[in-house]
Amino acid sequence: MKYIIVFISVILITCKITADPYKISKISGDLEILKLTQNAYIHISYANTEWGRIASNGLIYVQDHKAFLFDTPMDEPTTKLLVKFIEDSLTAQIVGFVPNHWHADCIGGLKYLHSIGVESYANSMTIEFARKNGYEQPRQAFTDSLILQLGKKKIVCFYPGAAHSMDNIVVWLPGERILFGGCMVKDLAAKNMGNYADGDLKQWPETIRKIMARFPDAEIVIPGHGQFGGFNLLKHTFELSKAYAN
Repeated sequence: MKYIIVFISVILITCKITADPYKISKISGDLEILKLTQNAYIHISYANTEWGRIASNGLIYVQDHKAFLFDTPMDEPTTKLLVKFIEDSLTAQIVGFVPNHWHADCIGGLKYLHSIGVESYANSMTIEFARKNGYEQPRQAFTDSLILQLGKKKIVCFYPGAAHSMDNIVVWLPGERILFGGCMVKDLAAKNMGNYADGDLKQWPETIRKIMARFPDAEIVIPGHGQFGGFNLLKHTFELSKAYAN
């Protein structure tokens, strides 16, 4: 009986570790960092909006003390805290920035990044929408896709079509098998498509279908809001978007 109890205890401890392998570091009341892999981190920022207090996800990728940042928090003070964390805790200098689309939860801190010399890249439509809506504009434009280099690692930026917004892109880190989908990808708890005032409900399913076909090896998928997961987030978003497209 004693051996059975010990065996069960080991199973329970193992299950707990497996179920919760990721730790969140609280930087402030408005900023948290979740370590995904040795080189990739999710930054989670909180802001008060007309829809209430919203948590937004972004991505940090680090190689050889250099970093790329994907999306900023909504405001400059939280962006400054994020930059300080990357510089002090990750001992990395931000050398590039790519936003998912033109909304504030992607480029709200871009002006500060530009002030410290960070280069920015974006879908050409993102630059135009940012200009029209009075936001700081990313500087380097691309259309369908862009491949960036961070050390020896590739970063693939891809525009699959309209969804949450007309300009939204995804970022693929092949070395990590991480796909940052942003707001066009919904987490598994989502029951609707959220804010689509600047997007295209009818095109959304086809856009997600293109992403699934192009990145079938994605093991970690990060939505713009909510819990990250696996390829099942894309399948969930596809089915959800089909219901709303009709």
